[in-house]
Amino acid sequence: MTTPDATPLRPAKPRVPFWDNARFAAIVLVVFGHAIQRLTYDSDAAEALYLLVYAFHMPLFALVSGYFSSAGEPTRQRMARVITDLVAPYLIFEALWTLTQFLVTGRTNLDPAQPAWTLWFLLALALFRLVLPYLVLLRGPVWWALGISIVAGYLPSLDSTFSLSRFLGLLPFFTLGWWLREHDAVARYRMLAHRPAWLRGVAVAVLASAGVAAFALVDVWRDMRLGTWLFFVDGYADLGAPQWWAGGVRLAIIALALVLMAAFLVLVPRRETRWTALGRYTMYVYLLHTFVLYPFRQSGILRGLEPMGLWIPVVALGSVAIAVALSSRPVRRVFRPLVEPRLPWL
Repeated sequence: MTTPDATPLRPAKPRVPFWDNARFAAIVLVVFGHAIQRLTYDSDAAEALYLLVYAFHMPLFALVSGYFSSAGEPTRQRMARVITDLVAPYLIFEALWTLTQFLVTGRTNLDPAQPAWTLWFLLALALFRLVLPYLVLLRGPVWWALGISIVAGYLPSLDSTFSLSRFLGLLPFFTLGWWLREHDAVARYRMLAHRPAWLRGVAVAVLASAGVAAFALVDVWRDMRLGTWLFFVDGYADLGAPQWWAGGVRLAIIALALVLMAAFLVLVPRRETRWTALGRYTMYVYLLHTFVLYPFRQSGILRGLEPMGLWIPVVALGSVAIAVALSSRPVRRVFRPLVEPRLPWL
């Protein structure tokens, strides 16, 4: 039996539990980062956790997305997948967010060029996939991507329109993910082999040290607007750093993200777990969790909570619960037409 383009069907490769585990853990961090944001106004500890999460969770998603992306010829089928998998859901949820904001505030501003809240990643991912086949034609594409990311921050004309600034800022992580797959680096360097206890201890120490540094110097990070730097949205001048060396700050942030990602991935289980299967459906969590969090963020319920030592764990557990619920089969069945629209007519 053959596909319409006469390409023989091949047995699907077995899924590697590690990657699904990593996806699910990363999406929990996304939910937690958005949930804890309101707590940062009243708690240095929440601010530190927020900075720690934002230092690497979206770069991690970009890297994993790049790992599973192809740099082959942009065929009709691949281009169609960009539309059906990314552009169509983006337009659907952009319209839903416009309607939601109208119902809540009475105001609306439907502008597909300015992504609502988390929808920027869909556009950035579409651009990643479109650009990758051409980027890899260059010698040393990871280095080119790194240079593009650093130079982009100097260009005042680049902003969040169509997620261009974030697309260029995160391009090194996506390209690195593709490079790891293309050069079979994961198998060659036995990255998925059993990790000894001492290495897991080092990973815990790295993440803990980053958290301690974030907490101990929280006022310094606020003054330099580190949280905004981690978004990869604004140019250096808009971040208060018009100097020539501003690109070095982004380079340091990229290096930090790589270190934290490596530590995080060391701790991700390699074996099948109870939540491994949920890692296949992170797009549902990504697109739907903002509608769950929106009432809590806008109502002020998450402000002035005491004691913070109790509420931060509550928010963390709530984030896990939201991720599990939104990736469950009943939710997928209801929202599949929105998250995974089938558009044969298009």
